[in-house]
Amino acid sequence: MALTSESFRPAWYLRNRHLQTILASSSLRARGPNPMTEAAREMIVTTSGGVRLLGFYSPQKSIKSNGLVILLHGWEGSVDSTYIVCTGKALYRRGYDIFRLNFRDHGDSRHLNQGIFYAVLLEEVFQAVHQVCRKAERLPAFLTGFSLGGNFALRIARRMLRTPIENLRHVVAISPVLDPAKSTSEIDQYPLIRVYFLKKWIRSLKKKQQLFPDVYDFAPLMSLKSIQAVTDLLLQHYSDFDSAAEYFKAYSLLKDAVKDVPVDTTIITAADDPIIPVEDFYQLELNGRTRLCIHDFGGHNGFIDGFFLKSWYEQQLADFFDEIVQAA
Repeated sequence: MALTSESFRPAWYLRNRHLQTILASSSLRARGPNPMTEAAREMIVTTSGGVRLLGFYSPQKSIKSNGLVILLHGWEGSVDSTYIVCTGKALYRRGYDIFRLNFRDHGDSRHLNQGIFYAVLLEEVFQAVHQVCRKAERLPAFLTGFSLGGNFALRIARRMLRTPIENLRHVVAISPVLDPAKSTSEIDQYPLIRVYFLKKWIRSLKKKQQLFPDVYDFAPLMSLKSIQAVTDLLLQHYSDFDSAAEYFKAYSLLKDAVKDVPVDTTIITAADDPIIPVEDFYQLELNGRTRLCIHDFGGHNGFIDGFFLKSWYEQQLADFFDEIVQAA
């Protein structure tokens, strides 16, 4: 199959893992017209518990749709993250409707819910994906998540053991977080990556406090210098978790965590990912419905090659989904 039959091997000057990781989110790659964003319309998906999540739906206008692809961004990303916008553009041009979903407090959605985002909040994301798939009616649907979005995608696949999503045909997780404790430690080890995420997270928390000043006082967090320190203090004051270790364990995906997924699933990662340790992928117990593809190069969410800095997975996903649609 397209996603697992070819090994990604970029030009020599693009093989640095940090460069790959930086380019994945570089706005340089998102320049130019994008028919997907031009067709997008805002939608708020409301769960049974009253949680509201902001998404953007881009239906095909002039041709019959091949199917629906739901895209999930990474932590502190959004529906406008470069890897989301570029992937959506490639898939839209190949005839797919696109739905880009923001997690709670990501993108311009902090005002929609008083509670703050935690990665353990699977149910609201599952319900949103389920609702979007139902609206697609008989169209085949595909779910693709990146980084923390890849973690959510795999947990949604596992959650389908209890509540099937009838038209969700395939789940793809790219650079998924498996062990949040390790990934947090890795982020904190690299100053450039740490500062990047810390700056975005603190800015987000400031905006949340401005919207709900009677609920949140994040002042003690503002001077902290690591992701781990902010996580510890945030959990201590605004969660029911006794420790970060308990919190991280609640959404980790190690060893047999995904061995029973009931939907066809593909996991893609790079051995040189500076955030997600590759050894955890080798220890995964997988069933016959799950394929694992580990590339030597690609960094985190990167897989960038060529003069125009396109991601390998943009066209690979389109080819792969075409195979599934045509085989049905």
